[in-house]
Amino acid sequence: MLKIVPDTSVIVDGRITRIVQDDEYKGCEVIVSEAVVAELENQANKGRETGFNGLEELKNLQKLHSEGRIHVSYVGRRPTLDEISLARGGEIDAMIRSTAGEYQATLMTSDRVQKEVAEAQGLKAVYLKPEMLEYRDIEVTRFFDQNTMSVHLKENVIPTAKKGTPGNIKLVKIGSRPLKRSKIESMAREIVERAKSDFRSFIEIEWEGATVVQFREYRISIARPPFSDGVEITIVRPVAKVSIDSYRLPDKLIDRLENMAKGVLIAGPPGAGKTTFAQAVAEFYLKSGSIVKTMESPRDLQVGDEITQYAPLEKDMGKTADILLLVRPDYTIYD
Repeated sequence: MLKIVPDTSVIVDGRITRIVQDDEYKGCEVIVSEAVVAELENQANKGRETGFNGLEELKNLQKLHSEGRIHVSYVGRRPTLDEISLARGGEIDAMIRSTAGEYQATLMTSDRVQKEVAEAQGLKAVYLKPEMLEYRDIEVTRFFDQNTMSVHLKENVIPTAKKGTPGNIKLVKIGSRPLKRSKIESMAREIVERAKSDFRSFIEIEWEGATVVQFREYRISIARPPFSDGVEITIVRPVAKVSIDSYRLPDKLIDRLENMAKGVLIAGPPGAGKTTFAQAVAEFYLKSGSIVKTMESPRDLQVGDEITQYAPLEKDMGKTADILLLVRPDYTIYD
């Protein structure tokens, strides 16, 4: 019987259940290291979506096991809290490789470093290159129409949305029934999984109880206990992308932007159009023949590919600023 040991990376990205149903792996034995379970449990306890996604995938594997399509077993010792805290340094990966070696199984990973280390240790490893799926909308985008600026979803609450234009926004109900927790959990899992497989989407922030995803033009914030009192998803989308000409600014202000701008502050209440104007200013400077960069957290300005968008480097915007000194932009948009 073919034996495989999946690491955390291939369980979190949701592909392992599909792979083990291929003819090549039909009836295989899936050996799951307790180190994987402990890492996923730790992430879920901290309210991180990747942890919940991984645990859901383990449940899917168990379902295939109960149907007799594969055999699943859990082996090895549970790592200590210190070992889990050192996961980024490779402690958990080392325990998973040890499991693969002990059971003479094939290690399955989507982590290139994990694959290289495994082969250097004489283990058989399969590297699953991260998938770039064809773009399609995720379920939460169905709540949007051309006038929707943001959608607000929370368990046991009727969905609402802010609609209108900057300066003229109304909060309206967009459903007739409160959302069940299972439904909003399902939407949260889809958001994270799709962000990992769409080349223009990414997870910006993953803290205890809060995850921020940039899915194409949508900025999505997911909150869950203990940070919030219930599971909540907020989706924000720019209503329009306009050029600087659309604002009909006085010639004196245009001249200042072109020749004298040494620091411009864009201020206003939520929904006033600050981000939309900042995008227009960025494109204005780009078209003038300047190098333009942005510093954002999250990166949700809708600008052309010629403008590089930087996030906090190692979670520190000060380090991002240090790099900016080296790449020498003419203008920086700091959002």
